[in-house]
Amino acid sequence: MPRTLDVDYLVVGAGAMGMAFTDALVDHAPAARVALIDRRHGAGGHWLEAYPFVRLHQASALYGVASTLLGGGRVQQQGPEAGLQERATKSEICAYYERILAERLLESGRVEFFAGCEHLGDRTFVSRVSGERFTVAERCRVVDAHYLAPRVPAEMPPPFEVDDDARVIPVNELAHVDDAPSRYVIAGSGKTATDAIVWLLARGVAPDAITWVRPRDPWMLNRAVVQPVPEVFLGFVADMMEAAEAATSLEDLFLRMEDAGIMLRVDRSVTPTMAKAPTLALWELEQLRTIEHVVRRGHIRRVERGSIHFDDGSITIPSDALVVHCAGEGLIYRPLVPVWSPGAMTLQPIRAGFPCFGAAIAGYVEATRSDDDEKNRLCPPSPYPDSMASWARMTAVGTRNAGSFGSERDISSWASTVAINPARIPRDAPRSAVLDGTLERLQKHSPGGAARLAELSRLAPA
Repeated sequence: MPRTLDVDYLVVGAGAMGMAFTDALVDHAPAARVALIDRRHGAGGHWLEAYPFVRLHQASALYGVASTLLGGGRVQQQGPEAGLQERATKSEICAYYERILAERLLESGRVEFFAGCEHLGDRTFVSRVSGERFTVAERCRVVDAHYLAPRVPAEMPPPFEVDDDARVIPVNELAHVDDAPSRYVIAGSGKTATDAIVWLLARGVAPDAITWVRPRDPWMLNRAVVQPVPEVFLGFVADMMEAAEAATSLEDLFLRMEDAGIMLRVDRSVTPTMAKAPTLALWELEQLRTIEHVVRRGHIRRVERGSIHFDDGSITIPSDALVVHCAGEGLIYRPLVPVWSPGAMTLQPIRAGFPCFGAAIAGYVEATRSDDDEKNRLCPPSPYPDSMASWARMTAVGTRNAGSFGSERDISSWASTVAINPARIPRDAPRSAVLDGTLERLQKHSPGGAARLAELSRLAPA
């Protein structure tokens, strides 16, 4: 017989969104009892399986849970990102979540953590180690924090065929290579691929010893404008809205944002079609532009020793070439569903980007409101982007949502105290002419910019 747990919430997934939701819920619903489960061995989600040299692509202060700052909010004093806020390493992120679990959640006495467990549905989960089964009562709300959980290359095979004698590794194994090949082939267009290339270059690999198989060129956000400083972040939003207000097309929107210093692309002769838009520093952009062997023939279909095959033909590579598989699923595209449904919740982004903040808002709203229809009105889900059109759609929806929950006095007051809210203006922040001018530009361009983004977003698939 399953063991029945006396809890009010079953949170499925102890990754970034599950931890942010539970942290905010426990903070604002002092009687709530939570069972938090995860199929992995600890809290932290995909970070536990990420490649060893990964770092947050955004400032540490914008990630994590609402109650506890990740890192010290320090500004880097040395290196190529001097002047920008620190970005946590994998080990720092994992240690942070381990500490939040132990010192914040378990210490509260109202959260139980069940590691190595699989949710079976029907309010039941099972230990993958012991086989013990657990169930929760009908009154318990089941919170799906795994609906959009990413999959990293270490957890999935390459999305192409690999001959037995071909040299193919996931990016996680790149740091453990002990027999340097004459050529590295980086397979992937996104942040993981750019991280791998920058890491190789920093370790003395020559640019002409790297081939970059880039199925789609990506748009990326300039990291310098996505900073937890009101004048900087709100200035970025004002520039974006001004660009959107004047844009004649999606391509024109992105080119205007590029001119404003918001968007970056590796090759200015190619208009990117991918717009997942992770952040990238200018020094990284300069490094990526040194790679001249770029293959744009779509996705790899098969790797043999000495050759790589695509739908429209093949390329030759040295027989000792090492193909590095960077093609994970960092963003999962599933249908948007209401966050609140009878007896359940499905965590999804609410603001454009920044899923940790969205999950924290959901936790706060769950703790402070009783009507599910009202909760869904305040916090409809926002999609993840993939193309230029879906990026415009995400931004339009997120802008609308920010106005919705921001119009509630208590939510607005709470959000102004939360570091993971990128748009916050702390109550004690000194006002400046720059900030006042930025707020004036926001007020001037946001209505027209948001309307134009919504119009452009109609080009995105539903």
